[in-house]
Amino acid sequence: MDPPLISKPGAVIFDLDGTLLDTEPLYSQAAQTVIDPFGKTFDLSLKRKMMGGDSRKSAAILIEQLGIPLTVDEFLHRREAILLQLFPSAPEIEGAGDFIRSLSNAAIPLGLATSSQRPWCDLKLKGREWSESFHIKICGDDERLHQSKPAPDIFLICARDLQVDATNCVAFEDSPLGIQSAIAAGMTVIAVNSPFVERSDLSDAALIVEDFVEAHQLLAGWS
Repeated sequence: MDPPLISKPGAVIFDLDGTLLDTEPLYSQAAQTVIDPFGKTFDLSLKRKMMGGDSRKSAAILIEQLGIPLTVDEFLHRREAILLQLFPSAPEIEGAGDFIRSLSNAAIPLGLATSSQRPWCDLKLKGREWSESFHIKICGDDERLHQSKPAPDIFLICARDLQVDATNCVAFEDSPLGIQSAIAAGMTVIAVNSPFVERSDLSDAALIVEDFVEAHQLLAGWS
């Protein structure tokens, strides 16, 4: 990796699930638990179709693909009961907390742009002191958000609230939909590699890192 490739940004904006927190296995576990009674399997190919987008759209994809006799609301309600127990134990992506603390110490404005609704976002971040470093947190239930990822809206709103031009922002994402969203907003995107995504599907990002230990090398050029 060549740190000077990406110049110091006016702000850095992060996705949450799969980018900062390793919650994707929890979503898979909860989805499988919901569909177990119907004799269906939540496999990787289906997960890849659902990652990074609005929860209702993702649920609709699952229901249609597997032929589950549930409404979107029924599926989400059953899954939510399971996820609420799992989220507090979600591990960080390696190096995430230290990376955010370092950016904060470098006085780089930080934002969060997550498709999660505010209560879920707060639950996932509870007890993680580094989450206080975010100047702005935009969640999927923000009243100003009319289109979910891959539309650029959530990143544009976050940049606007940070008072930084979107084209001067770096975004960290882990899903193809998220990468498309940030690129559409005019941002430089760094992808965090994920076992749930084909590496080739992250190729639109300016840079792909394995984790935030590797991303930390960027800070030499951002100090």
